[in-house]
Amino acid sequence: MNENEIRELIRKDKTHLWHPFTQQKLWEESQPLMIVAGEGCYLIGADGRRYFDGVSSLWCNVHGHRRKEIDDAIRAQLGKIAHSTLLGLASDVSAEFAAELVRVAPAGLTRVFYSDSGSTAVEIALKMAYQFHQQNGASQRRKFIAFENAYHGDTVGSVSVGGIDLFHKVYRDLLFEKVTASSPHFYRAAKVDESQEEFSKRAVREFAQIFDLHADECAAVIIEPLMQGAAGMIAHPPGFLRAVRDLTSEREVFLIVDEVATGFGRTGKMFACEYEGVSPDMMCVAKGITGGYLPLAATLTTEAIYEGFKGELADLRTFFHGHTYTGNALASAAGLASLRIFEADETLAHVKVLMETLARSLPRLLEHENVGDIRRVGLMTGIELVKDKRTKEPFEYERAIAAEVCMKARSHGVVIRNLGNVIVLMPPLGSSVSEIANLVDTVKDSIREVL
Repeated sequence: MNENEIRELIRKDKTHLWHPFTQQKLWEESQPLMIVAGEGCYLIGADGRRYFDGVSSLWCNVHGHRRKEIDDAIRAQLGKIAHSTLLGLASDVSAEFAAELVRVAPAGLTRVFYSDSGSTAVEIALKMAYQFHQQNGASQRRKFIAFENAYHGDTVGSVSVGGIDLFHKVYRDLLFEKVTASSPHFYRAAKVDESQEEFSKRAVREFAQIFDLHADECAAVIIEPLMQGAAGMIAHPPGFLRAVRDLTSEREVFLIVDEVATGFGRTGKMFACEYEGVSPDMMCVAKGITGGYLPLAATLTTEAIYEGFKGELADLRTFFHGHTYTGNALASAAGLASLRIFEADETLAHVKVLMETLARSLPRLLEHENVGDIRRVGLMTGIELVKDKRTKEPFEYERAIAAEVCMKARSHGVVIRNLGNVIVLMPPLGSSVSEIANLVDTVKDSIREVL
């Protein structure tokens, strides 16, 4: 693609597009990177340059771009039908994929309700939990307990259970009320000389106190298991999720786990809640569900919840919710192909090797005076930059230091993104050991060049 063609594409972008989570004034002043292709774990720019996809195209690409098995599955499905509706009709490929999702999901999750994004998967779970109680003799259960720093999506319901003021406070008057529990953030919330174990026990006690006050009027607790991604990769202490599950089970409160970011191998297991043997009442998945190819999401529930919606038409127990592209055939075909690759490539075993590479290489970054903390679960990594390492004083938001580091990394052929002062690494599961090592080296060099 020549320079004139690239300039024309950028003109069209700046004239007509509105980008997500982007200050458009700065965007219009920038020289954006125009992606035109992908291959393996690399994005290819309009100028022909290759960039390692260090955030998996916003945490969704799993096995790499242009993976033949997924490409072929989509082409084969195109030869049959691209989409039909699940409203009043069934679909062979969406039924087959639902069965496979149940097979790999935590025990007890037997029903799949499809939608099209992580936000809608969460919205569905909230509505299901609320309606179930309203029509099954527990109408007092109207509240939800969520966590500080939570991010569950951008629709009004999912924002209501979110906890990141930067994203959510402007919409406060539109949201329903929730109960907020503290986020167990060791780096920012631990007391002086408090050990990880002591902090974990205190975090559980504090949650238990909040939960005990509201359990009888609570429809569900919603949590991002092990890692709060959009908050800046906040890793929960070991045992915290298990404790939340035990408490909710004792009081017969639903537990919703939001595995949109953590699901499909990102943490080293198919789903993060497996680390602590947790089987939730509802699980929300999206992002990696199709290998990062097509929009699809699912809310998985137990048979008991499903049974709570059955009745005669006159009972009005139907779950009146649906999406036009629910169970889309192309997306379902891609999802089936992706799950088959997990088995054929022994992907989760390979991820463990990549995790070992990160475990060896990431600590070197802490030698820099402005790297305050590194948080990692599986391949999900957050590197927090601070102005003063001793006091943990953050850089001013408007300085956008982490964003500058990400742009420096791009000049070295690596695409990564930041969340405030946190640099996020989320490479595809199909990355090689050398690619992971190069990713860390590039980040280290970029931090040094900027700071």
